[in-house]
Order: sequence, then structure tokens, then C-alpha cells
Amino acid sequence: MTRARKGSKTPPDDAKTDDFEEVRSLSRKQVVDMLRRGESFEDADLRSADLAGVCFDGLNLSNAKFAEANLQRASFRGANLTGASFWSANLREASLEGARLEETDFDYCNLDGVNFKDAKIRKATFPVKRLPLEMIQRSVRTGQRVKMEPVGHEDEE
Repeated sequence: MTRARKGSKTPPDDAKTDDFEEVRSLSRKQVVDMLRRGESFEDADLRSADLAGVCFDGLNLSNAKFAEANLQRASFRGANLTGASFWSANLREASLEGARLEETDFDYCNLDGVNFKDAKIRKATFPVKRLPLEMIQRSVRTGQRVKMEPVGHEDEE
């Protein structure tokens, strides 16, 4: 999607006439192309994308939106995920080693098998009914992968 530069008086070629432009998430191909070109993922919209196994190591992904994305076995080693939202995403067996997780939203995520070794966690939101804080802390210290509790009927409401 083409966007006008800040301060530009000329709208992009594909601009809509109203103020409520529909924003689409990036596809896997677009993400891989952006990675190859070394483009920024800050504020990126990656909602519902299938990014299983993609390597985001060392990248600035602050304020990125990964809600409902498939990130199984993805790697975020040393990545800046400040303010990122992983709401209801699948992060099964992903690596968050050494990642910066400040005000990061993991609510309703599948974090089964995730490694948080040496992650910098501050004011992050976790699915605490299914993943005890002690287990996250142990993973940060030792690199042990976390194991989520199964969903009970009382949690489904």
C-alpha cells in the first residue's frame, strides 16, 4: 500500500476519499520481502498473518500488531517488542530469548513451549490463568520452556 510522506500535500495513488482508510495486514510474502530489504517493522500490522518459523531476531518490532497471528516456532531473539500486541496469537515453541517485552500484550496467547531466557519483561500482560508467573520467571532465569495449563470449561466464557 502506498502512503503519502508526512507533510506531503499529494495523496498516495490508492488513497480513499474518506478519512477511514481500510488497513490490511501484511502477507507472509510481504514480510519476507521486507526482511530481505532490511525495512522497519515498527508499528507494523501483522494481524492474522501466517508467520510460522519466521526469524525476527534483533529487530525493532515496537508497537507491532500480531493479534491472532500464527507465529509457531518464530524467533524473536533480542528483538524490541515494546508495546507489541500478540493478543490471541499462536507463539507455540517460539523463542523470545533476550527480547525486550515492555508493555507487551500476550493475553489469550498460546505460549506453550516458549523460551523467555534473559528476556527483559516489564508491565507485560500474560494469560496468568493458564501460565503461572513463577513459570515465566523460571524461563527467564534458566531458559526452560513454559508449559501452559489446559483450558478448563470455566475459562471458556
